[in-house]
Amino acid sequence: MADHDFPVDASSILLFASALGETNPIYYDEEYAKDTPLGGVIAPPTFPIAAAHWNPTYSLRGVREIPAKPPREATEGGGGGGADLTRVLHGEQRFEYHKPLHPGMKLRVSNRPGKTWDKEGKRGGKLLFSESISEYRDEAGELVVTATSVQIVTEKAVED
Repeated sequence: MADHDFPVDASSILLFASALGETNPIYYDEEYAKDTPLGGVIAPPTFPIAAAHWNPTYSLRGVREIPAKPPREATEGGGGGGADLTRVLHGEQRFEYHKPLHPGMKLRVSNRPGKTWDKEGKRGGKLLFSESISEYRDEAGELVVTATSVQIVTEKAVED
């Protein structure tokens, strides 16, 4: 995935928190939030995942063609970018915060591959695990969040 900008705004935080069913006022009530140790509204812990929709190369962004085009073989970069989604599993997602996400921040997101490994599966053949690491930096270039995603691709479609 290409580097891209990710604007963090209060309405996006509110909508994200609402979609999660989150009722903590730290995510939407500025009067409440300003008196907390965080000093204002913050984004929920998994909010950085929404940055994918700001990436112009993200394959699940925007309007999708129906019926879908036939799947292609898995490609580098993860995020469903051309992978045969019948063989792709989202294995894990971790977020490490270096400082809170506040409305008004404009983050630059860069992605890089992490570790890869494999192991023998029971029904889908060999399982290929690959990490994708995204770093979210503020306008001063300081690291705000590091997100690590693990994708699993099966060697073959799972048979019943």
